[in-house]
Amino acid sequence: MAPSRAQRSSRSSRARRARPRRRSAFVALVIAVVGILLPGTAYLVARRPRLGSVVTFLSLTLYGAAAYVGLRKRDAVISWALNPGLLLWMIAGLGAIALAWIIVLVTSYKMLRPLTAGPGSRLFGSLVVGVVCFAMTVGTASGAQTLMAQRSLVKKVFAGGGSKSQTRPTIAATKDIWTQLPRLNVLLLGADDGDDRQGTRTDTVMVASIDTKTGNTSLISLTRNFMRMPFPADSPLHKIYPTGFWDPSIDPRKEQSEFYLDAMYRNIPKLHPGVIGPSDNEGADILKLSVGEALGLKIHYYVQINLAGFAKLVEALGGITVNINYPVPVGGNDDKKIPPSRYLQPGPNRKLNGTDALWFARGRYGVATADLARQARQHCTIQALVERATPQNVLANYQAIAAAGEQLIRTDIPEKLLGPFVTLGGRVKTAKISNIDLDKKKNFPNGRNPNYAAMREIVANALNPKPTTPRRTTTTRPSTATQPKTTPKPDDGDLSSACAYNPGPPG
Repeated sequence: MAPSRAQRSSRSSRARRARPRRRSAFVALVIAVVGILLPGTAYLVARRPRLGSVVTFLSLTLYGAAAYVGLRKRDAVISWALNPGLLLWMIAGLGAIALAWIIVLVTSYKMLRPLTAGPGSRLFGSLVVGVVCFAMTVGTASGAQTLMAQRSLVKKVFAGGGSKSQTRPTIAATKDIWTQLPRLNVLLLGADDGDDRQGTRTDTVMVASIDTKTGNTSLISLTRNFMRMPFPADSPLHKIYPTGFWDPSIDPRKEQSEFYLDAMYRNIPKLHPGVIGPSDNEGADILKLSVGEALGLKIHYYVQINLAGFAKLVEALGGITVNINYPVPVGGNDDKKIPPSRYLQPGPNRKLNGTDALWFARGRYGVATADLARQARQHCTIQALVERATPQNVLANYQAIAAAGEQLIRTDIPEKLLGPFVTLGGRVKTAKISNIDLDKKKNFPNGRNPNYAAMREIVANALNPKPTTPRRTTTTRPSTATQPKTTPKPDDGDLSSACAYNPGPPG
């Protein structure tokens, strides 16, 4: 009786399995390990065509999908990476992929390994496969930790749906955010709550005004000892301080340090709690209103950085590089006549660690025009941070950066807008960063009564320059010999020139 088709297939399969594997144990190991680059190919070599074809097809599909998403859907990837819920699924997916990879490697080597391999070859092969599996496990764990750090950062720092703010704009979810905000104004606060202070003072108050189409950014700094900071006419604070934040009962020629700009964050919520309504950060909301009125801008969001934790962020980035044009004091107190412990010495391209970067931005003991000089260095510090925060550097140090960010940053930027903000950050990095000079000599020779109307005019002209109309000329042209030679005037607001190495005291 002739054998059935099933019987013939079974005999053929047994014969194939019984056929000795002619490759060496080392070659089998190499094929199995290299095969994890494209899972499934090792199965094909091991004469498992159906299994190999399925796994190879799935691998190619996943690679192709990842390439398409990475190249064509980068904004979507950024949005996913900023969604706490999706980040959990990413962590689970990462673990599943790693497990599948390990299974493919182990089974591939088992199928490829010669049946006649000796104990030494088997032990060596097992050790190599074990090491590779361990490396994949460590890589997966590191990736999962990075995703967890990202999730923790988003959850702790950025405002969720239940956050309270009286000054945050309403953004329609159905429209592109940057068509709604063609110019984005972000208040940057450097908060100092050191041991020698009762409460928090915002020694650094700066506005970054960003053209959201080009990424060009203008930085505007306000001096910490400004008095009479104004409030919008429709704000309840305008009724309390109709002529600005100061005490009219005190001699106007005297300084009122508790009514300085840097005291508003602490003092107004203490004097008038809840005056502007429910808020997660009442001091920041109050400053957004007042600084916006002083400069004639609508302040959309704030980013508050704790200066004591600023050093950790710089350390996480591996330091910053700046030009130092004059000795910058480290520590010291002018009021108490306590000299600094040392000075940052002048020189080009100075690499600063976290502590030195903090004092480069803060040092003022004995420095001429101390507040203005410090503002200029703070602008250079921001530029140095932007330059240092390359994608490669951020990814390489992300867990440390995220941990530092949790400790030092507060903001009212909502989670749902993080994707567009990251995209905008990429434009800012490659665009121009400049400074708007509010003209101290004319508008605030001291902080007691600054000329806010003149400052508003300067800001408006800088951000929305009026088009120049060409002058009508006659047909008579002077000879080239009589034409005066003109030297182009450098752009005083350009941080590239303002932060260059030009040794000498601050102007």
